[in-house]
This record gives sequence, structure tokens and C-alpha cells, in this order.
Amino acid sequence: MAGTIAPVEARLLETGALRVGLVVPVSGVLGLVGPCAINCAVLAAEEASRSGVNGRPIELVLIDGGRPPREVAREVGDLITTGTIEAVVGTHASDVRMSVARAIASRVPFVYAPPYEGIGGAPGIYFLGETPAQQLGLGLRHLRGRRRWFLLGNDYVWPRLVHAAARRRLGAAIAGERLVPYGTATTALDEIARLRPDAILLSLIGSDLVQFNRAYAESGLTAARLCGALEEHGLLGVGGDATGELYASMGYFHGLTTDAGLAFAERYTGRFGPDAPMLNGHGHGCYEAVAMLAALAARAGTLAVPDLDAVADGTTITSGRGLITLYGRQVRRPVHLARAEGLDFHIVSSR
Repeated sequence: MAGTIAPVEARLLETGALRVGLVVPVSGVLGLVGPCAINCAVLAAEEASRSGVNGRPIELVLIDGGRPPREVAREVGDLITTGTIEAVVGTHASDVRMSVARAIASRVPFVYAPPYEGIGGAPGIYFLGETPAQQLGLGLRHLRGRRRWFLLGNDYVWPRLVHAAARRRLGAAIAGERLVPYGTATTALDEIARLRPDAILLSLIGSDLVQFNRAYAESGLTAARLCGALEEHGLLGVGGDATGELYASMGYFHGLTTDAGLAFAERYTGRFGPDAPMLNGHGHGCYEAVAMLAALAARAGTLAVPDLDAVADGTTITSGRGLITLYGRQVRRPVHLARAEGLDFHIVSSR
């Protein structure tokens, strides 16, 4: 991949650069987010390298985060133990994150970009994404007239926590619930057709989210769908939506018309061209992860985890979301609710 190096190359060649493990899915259920995420990470690394991070340029070592969690964690752990990488950033599923965090064991900093459960913090781990409470609030408020809900997600930690938060808010309004293994999301369609809910909360990810929404559109069912992981590439994969009933709740959309959003899109297109993979929340998060790592290291003057944690509160960067700041090793920024209109998202509410 342009702008990154492979782990085997990093092990063999010494450059003096600050080598950062970039854990991004380029295979598996989340593989569709990889190209944009890599581009965004490269853009942030190039921008940070102009002045250097404590005098060193950043070099990204690409690690496929779409593999089984233990496999990804084993490679990350080996790269840290051998001194090949000095920090980790990424966007990938939370089951991968948890295994990677155990392998890192607070030896190096780890900046995690996508929506997460709001739990699982440890020294040296910094979270930039939205929690279930943040994502659900806007969507459930907008769809408050829907009286019967069905909850459908992949069977791993993030959807489980999303469902737990939804159960607390919706109570008796939940008509049914399923957590399914990767690759089996469409098996829930028969139950949904039988129960006829007014709305569906989808905590599916990647290709499962795409396949379910395609099958749902073909089924003739009409319930509103609220997604916590649907972004621009996924919407393209679905083929767009003309029902006005497909919603996504994310911290970033390509369609943000703020000064920060427009400026970021201009830099991205200027670097990668008009035909580059479309900007989306998961990809944009990798820009933030690299930029935040660089800001933390510059503020602490080191990559030592205790020193980074000591200065983390108040560390700030500017991204396509605007100004974002760490407090308690987390970021709290507005979340946007968007409705799919054809192949684009239209933001209908922000908080």
C-alpha cells in the first residue's frame, strides 16, 4: 500500500523514523473500510512529519486488522517486543482491539479510532470514537414515535453493549433481539418479517451490514433502520436508499459542511485525487488517531506511556470534525444523525 510499509520490511530495514503500527482491516467483514482508512492515516503521518514528532518522521507499518483477534494481537505483540514499532493506532472491531490491548500490555501507546463501548480503558489507550449512549440518544429521540423495536447485531462485545444500552432506554418496546455470527445477518429476516417491528436497531458491521440492508430492501419490509456503523462506503455497497427510513449515527460524515469538514476534504482530495476512496467515519478516524498520537508525543516529549498519560488531558487536534480534545483518555464531540438519501447522507440532527 502506498505510504505504508509491511511488517517484514520494517523488521529488515532501519530508517530512524518513528514506526507506528497501523491496524486496519484489509480483509474480512470490515475490509471495505481499509482503503480510505489507510489514505487518511498516510495524510496525517505526512502532515505530522513535516515538522517531525520529536524530530522524527512517522512511518506507518500496515497490519491487517481483519484477521482473527489472536492472530492480529500476536503480530502486534511481536512487533513491539522486537522494537519494530513504538506505537499503535487503528480502526477495527472491538474484539480485535481487546486482544491487541492485552498484547500491548501498556508497553506502547495505542490510539483507537472507531465507536466503542465506553469501557476497557487502560494506561496508554486513548479512545476517539462515540459510545453507545452518545450514538443512541439522537436516533432514538428522532424515532421516538416507533413503538416496537428489533435489535440485530453481530455477536461480539460492541453490539452486546449497544443492545444493553438500548434495552435500558427502550424497555418493553423491544419486540425481538438477535446477535448473529459474522456472515449470517440475513438469517434474521424471517423473524423480523414475522414480528413486523416499527424500527430496527442495527449493530452489524461491514459486509454484514451491507448484505442485510440489501436483503431488507428486496424483502419489501418497511421498518425504519438505525445503524451505528453505517458509513459512506457501506451505503454505496447497499446501493443507496430511497425509503427515507435508513439512518446512521456517527461522529463524522463526508457531507459535513463545516469549515473543518470542508478543509479536511480538500486536503484529502488534493493528496489522493478526485477518484480516491470516499471519505467516511471509519477512515477519517485513522487520520485523527495518527494526529492525536503525534500531538501526545510532542506534548510529552516522549512515547513513554506514563508520561503520555500525565499530559493527555487537554491534548487537542483539529480534524474533519473540528477541534477535538482528550479528557480521561477519551474524546467527547458532537454526534450526527444522518438519513440516507439515495447514495448520500443528509444530516438531520446533531448533538
